[in-house]
Amino acid sequence: METNHRYCVIMCGGVGSRFWPFSRTNMPKQFLDFFGTGRSLLQMTVNRVLPHIPHSHIILVTNDRYRDLIRTQLPEIPEENILFEPARRNTAPCVCWAAHHIYALDPDASIITLPSDHLILNEQEFLRVMSEGLRFVESHDALLTLGITPKSPETGYGYIQRGLPCADDPDVMKVKSFTEKPNLEMARLLLESGDFFWNSGIFIWTARSILKAFARYAPEISEIFEPGEKVYATPAENEFIDREFPNAPSISIDYAIMEKASNVYMIAVDLGWSDLGSWKALHEASPRNREGNVTQNCKLLAEDCHNSVFAVNGDKIIVASGLDNYIVAENDGALLIYPLEKEQEIRRVVNDVRTRFGEKYI
Repeated sequence: METNHRYCVIMCGGVGSRFWPFSRTNMPKQFLDFFGTGRSLLQMTVNRVLPHIPHSHIILVTNDRYRDLIRTQLPEIPEENILFEPARRNTAPCVCWAAHHIYALDPDASIITLPSDHLILNEQEFLRVMSEGLRFVESHDALLTLGITPKSPETGYGYIQRGLPCADDPDVMKVKSFTEKPNLEMARLLLESGDFFWNSGIFIWTARSILKAFARYAPEISEIFEPGEKVYATPAENEFIDREFPNAPSISIDYAIMEKASNVYMIAVDLGWSDLGSWKALHEASPRNREGNVTQNCKLLAEDCHNSVFAVNGDKIIVASGLDNYIVAENDGALLIYPLEKEQEIRRVVNDVRTRFGEKYI
């Protein structure tokens, strides 16, 4: 297949609540420059795919709230390539809409589908694998994902079990099963087996293959988007989507398609990958001083503090003593001081703050 039939969908409508208070509703984590590089996570994601996919073939799916942020950070993306969801419905409806939109533009399209907020340190390996994956789906009716070689028994990731390699491409393996986020004991067993990989949430398929999968495995979603076949990529598309999209169920692409389909494959990779889904993930991905502390956008004077994250916005200094495995994060009137090992509770904390104090601090 010619490379001018290749597209990329970047999902960038999430709110990143596990990074509260640094990530806020009006400025979620994908728009933040976490590493002081001068580029947000979203900008890094776009730049990462440019060697394969031009700006004109990059589709962003987001929320209208972030229209101005996207225009500011990514002026090179054509306005007609930005799809605004009228409601939050998780990743399956997002993927289905984007696939229909691209299919209307190019029925022979192949698509890389990416989250907007992942960290990938080995970008050359990423490009190599993307090239291999695109070639595979362009010659097979396949839904392909990347399995990340696990480094530790993580409980915050889903896992993929590899099956037999393909006869014509031994780097590509049939997926045997998916496992949701395990407890620590199960995660250790999965790691020891050598057959399980972290679920990256990175997908490659053709528009034709993924739409066929929706029709077969998620008809309740397919039936919402199929009636719009004649309006996709036309001025009438937005009116149709505003009317029908909120009727879609809120479900992830993993649950809706990947865990059901029989033509799911994976490539095992080591990309220096993190989904940056939490303060712990940021701590592990960031440079640490000899005490194991990470500082983001701040000055720190610490005594007897170890393995902690300190992050504030603005020209501020943190003075701390006796903190071990803690998050200290402040942004726009909200201060979080919380044990790093309890970071999975932050979503609940955000809901508690909303309930008691309203949207001002969210």
